[in-house]
Amino acid sequence: MKDPAQQKRSRMRGKERELIPTRASLLQRVRNWQDDSSWQEFFNTYWKLIYGVARSAGLSDAEAQDVVQETLIAVAKHIPSFRYDPTIGSFKTWLLNMTRWRILGQFRKRQSASDRGAGDSSARTETVERVADPNALDLDAVWQAEWEKNLFEAAMANLKRRMDPQRCQIFDFYVNKEWPSEKVAQRFGVSVDHVYQIKHRVAESLRAEVVRLEAEMI
Repeated sequence: MKDPAQQKRSRMRGKERELIPTRASLLQRVRNWQDDSSWQEFFNTYWKLIYGVARSAGLSDAEAQDVVQETLIAVAKHIPSFRYDPTIGSFKTWLLNMTRWRILGQFRKRQSASDRGAGDSSARTETVERVADPNALDLDAVWQAEWEKNLFEAAMANLKRRMDPQRCQIFDFYVNKEWPSEKVAQRFGVSVDHVYQIKHRVAESLRAEVVRLEAEMI
């Protein structure tokens, strides 16, 4: 029989696993359109990624919001036919294609509106020149950059749930806010060497968490 401390650790590990369910299980659950909690989880996981790619591609806030909505509608429509098989194609690529088509659709809408609003040929030329060329977009590179950004943020959020808050703050001030090590040490009442140690250990934990999430989410 486990002692109370072991039982507590076991419950905590179970909760941590629940925070990031495997992609395969989540995709299986969202096949049910009535599963609102799973769809909310899917939205929370991927909306920032889709929105960030749309914005990086040159769309406005309103257009990017439309891309998010239209992409999620398309996912809901096509997810029943999606079969998760890493040997054939990843969900990451599948979702990219869903997003790509909606982004290009927004550019087509923008182009169509520009054509209708242009009064003469010179005005039309000026308007068209202000519309980004969707064929020139390297969405694969944009998608990869946004994917890595969201993966890093998810990994950091997971670490914060189980790490000493002061360690997270020291890492944040030293690495993200770029405070000098002496200033961080003074702010938290620790030695400079301690700041360096925390930076190294948190960075190692962060890399490991990114690798773990990447294995589940790609």
